[in-house]
Amino acid sequence: MQPHVKHALLLYGILILLLAGCFLTVLFTGNIHIPLRDVLRILFAGDGSMSEEWVIIIREFRLPKAVTAALAGSALSVGGLQMQAIFRNPLAGPYVLGISAGATLGVAVVMMGFSAAAATDHAGMTGNWMIVTAAFLGAAAVLFLIFSVSLRIKDVMTILILGIMFGSITSSFINMLQFFSSESLLKSFTVWTMGSLHAVTASQLEVLLPCLSLGLLLSLLTVKNLNAMLLGENYARSLGVNIMASRLLIFCSTGILAGSVTAFCGPIGFIGIAVPHICRMLFRTSDQRILLLACILLGATVMLLSDFISTLPSGGMVLPINSVTAFIGIPVIVWVIVRNHKMSSLI
Repeated sequence: MQPHVKHALLLYGILILLLAGCFLTVLFTGNIHIPLRDVLRILFAGDGSMSEEWVIIIREFRLPKAVTAALAGSALSVGGLQMQAIFRNPLAGPYVLGISAGATLGVAVVMMGFSAAAATDHAGMTGNWMIVTAAFLGAAAVLFLIFSVSLRIKDVMTILILGIMFGSITSSFINMLQFFSSESLLKSFTVWTMGSLHAVTASQLEVLLPCLSLGLLLSLLTVKNLNAMLLGENYARSLGVNIMASRLLIFCSTGILAGSVTAFCGPIGFIGIAVPHICRMLFRTSDQRILLLACILLGATVMLLSDFISTLPSGGMVLPINSVTAFIGIPVIVWVIVRNHKMSSLI
């Protein structure tokens, strides 16, 4: 077995252990202490002698939250990996390119524009699908604008700046909706924008899981073409890659991943930018096939760790997940910018 393969397998094994450890940590930590042994019995043994209160806490609250955290972290990390590869820009990602802002606009229209008919608290499964659809359409609209610009403008930094501008435009529309909304709706939407993994219910997971599975499946189908596109579009064309179709599939995948997560968890920032860079540093490769699985594992682990940190304050308080991911992601982004500046100054 080649050394780089052994290195990758070893890192995969470590990431799987870290993911399992963080997952269990989220399950047995909280305001009500439940021993790890009893958590495992509730999950796997279905022991009827356990406290009914503990069973409800684990199965209806902590387990959906942990699964949501793992799914959200994986989805945002894969979306960021794809955007950084297709634009060949280390700062590209769903949050920076305005994709999350587009998804937020879609959710804002539903929550504040059609709230009486589609509020997720009352509309059940129909409301869940309406929220996801609106978030995907908002994310797809921004992606379509970026895709259209990329056909005419090849400079990746210009595209990145325009993506930020598109995000600012969507934020302006959101501000107008907020201005005309009632106080109760405005408060609900403001809390939602801070990001949260605690409000996702089991019925919402039934919508989130297939959406993210579809997005990850599309990313798997395009990973080979994305590897070729990293070496330049002319080289990819020489290998028979359909650039237009590949970009469209990648944008659809990112739109589904970012839109679905934003719909139920709010606009979570920095994970999509930071995790792919950490994976490249650990695995010392740009092979998208290796990095894709790495981002799935590490993204889930980082989000679970962020959720654990958010619950550390006492008194039942839970920090907004965005405040935690910012502390994790921003140092990585600063490191990337400083490193690239040093490298460019040596040329």
